[in-house]
Amino acid sequence: MNLTNIAVIESIVEQHAEEAAFLWILRDAAVQAPHYSLKDLADIDERVEAHIDGLRISEDMGWSICADALAQEEPGEVFAAAVLAFESGQDQRIKMVLEAAATDPELSLGLISALGWLRFDQVKEHIDQLLQSLTPELRRIGIAASAVHRQDPGSTLVDALNDEDTFLKARAIRAAGELGRIDLLPTLKNQISTKDKDCQFWAGWSAVLLGDRGEALEFLKTLATSESPFRESALNLTLRVMDNASVQNWLKEMSQQPDWLRYTMIGAGVAGDPVQISWIVEHMEVPELARVAGEAFTMITGVDLAYEDLEGEWPEGFEAGPTEEPEDEDVEMDPDEDLPWPEPGLIAAWWNKKKGEFRNGTRYLVGKPIAAAHLQHVLRTGYQCQRAAAAIELAVLHPGQPLFEVRAPGFRQKQILGLK
Repeated sequence: MNLTNIAVIESIVEQHAEEAAFLWILRDAAVQAPHYSLKDLADIDERVEAHIDGLRISEDMGWSICADALAQEEPGEVFAAAVLAFESGQDQRIKMVLEAAATDPELSLGLISALGWLRFDQVKEHIDQLLQSLTPELRRIGIAASAVHRQDPGSTLVDALNDEDTFLKARAIRAAGELGRIDLLPTLKNQISTKDKDCQFWAGWSAVLLGDRGEALEFLKTLATSESPFRESALNLTLRVMDNASVQNWLKEMSQQPDWLRYTMIGAGVAGDPVQISWIVEHMEVPELARVAGEAFTMITGVDLAYEDLEGEWPEGFEAGPTEEPEDEDVEMDPDEDLPWPEPGLIAAWWNKKKGEFRNGTRYLVGKPIAAAHLQHVLRTGYQCQRAAAAIELAVLHPGQPLFEVRAPGFRQKQILGLK
C-alpha cells in the first residue's frame, strides 16, 4: 500500500473518531431532552455505533488515533477510546484510559458511558476489577458502571456508603436508590445528616425513592424551596410522593413568590393535577414562563403542541440565553431552548373542548391517569423527559424495583421494552 492510500485511510479513521466523540456529546444532551424519543435516541446511538465500528475495523490505527485524542481532555474522546480499550481487553490500553480520565469527574462521564455502552458480559470482569481497586476514584467508576447496567455491586456498594471519599460515597448512595436496595434504607437515612451536600441530597433522594415518607421527604421539601443546585431534582421527586391536597397547598404557597414561579410551573407539571391547567395557560402569556408552561401543559394533557398546531411565535423583543452583543456578560444558555412556543389562545380553545375528559384531583402523566400499564407505554413512546418521569413514577409505585435507566443505549432499551 502506498503512502497516499495510507494517508487517505488515516483521514477516514480520524473522521470516525471525531464523529463518534461529537455524536456522544449530542446523545449526552439528548438523554434528558424534551424533544427526543427513544426512537430518536436509538437513531443517534446507531450512528455512534457505526463510527465505533469504523474504529474497530481499523484496529491499531483506530486505537492510536483515539489514544492521541485523549490529550484533548474531552469526555466524547474519552468515550470513544474507552469503548475500544475495554472491548479489546488489553491492559495497557485500559490503563491509559483510566489514567487520562478516572480522576476528573467530567472526563469520567465518558468513561462510565463507555462501560455502560458495552454489554455487561463484555465489561463485567473489568468492572469487578474497578470495584476491587484500592483507589476510590476507580471504585466510584465501578459502582457507577454497575448502576448504569442496573447490576448490584454487592459488598463494595455497602462499604462505599461510609467511605471517607465523598465522591465515592455520593455515587454509592445514589446507586442504592437506582438499584432498589430497600435493605439499605436505614443507612441512607443516617446519611441525610452528613456534611457533604451531594451525599445529603442523594441520601434523601434514594430514601424517598425507596419508600421513606418521613425525615427524607421533609429534607427534600426543604431543598426544593432553597437555592440548592439540586432543587429541581428534589421538586421532581417530592411532588410525586406527597398526597395531592398537600401538593396543591404547597404549589399555592410557592406561586406567591415571584422568584419561584418557574419552579412552581415545573412543579404543576410534575404534580399532574388538571386543576392547575387554567393557571398554567394564563402564564403562557409571560414570555419568561411561556415555554415551561407549555411543557407543564403537555406533561399533564399529553398534547404535542407542534403536532396539534398549537405553537405560537417568538415574542418580538424577547431574548433568552447569550446574545451576540460583545457587552452582554450573560453567558447562561436558554434553559427552554428545545421547547415549543405555545399559543395561549389556541391552547385555551383546545382545553375547553377536552377538559371534560380530565378529572380534577387525579394525577395525570402525558394524558392519562398514572398507572403501571400507562407508565410502561410512556417508556416506549414518550419523549425523554416524559420517560424519565414515568421511570420515577414506576419506582415510586413499586419500591425496591430498580429505576428504569432511560439514558442507556437506545438499542438496549428497545430490547428490554420488547421493541424492534
